[in-house]
Amino acid sequence: MTSIPKTLHTNSLAPFENESQIITMESLQIENRLDRVSLSGDLDITKDKAGLEKAIALTALLDSVVQTLHKLNLPEHIQVAPTTAIKNPFN
Repeated sequence: MTSIPKTLHTNSLAPFENESQIITMESLQIENRLDRVSLSGDLDITKDKAGLEKAIALTALLDSVVQTLHKLNLPEHIQVAPTTAIKNPFN
């Protein structure tokens, strides 16, 4: 069995349960939110063992999202609140 790359720990993501989790895998960023899980960026899944590891990790993450959604009483559609930029408190 191929192990999940160290760059993506899918078991650390609790879909739709907080606003503070961001997982990165190369240039792909998976952001956990209360009303959505956002994927942005790029990820190259190459035709080799490394590509297989990435594909397995991404599949595990998406399976977790799907399993969570299946457990919920879902509406047809939600109104997604726009994101707002805040000033960096460390700058």
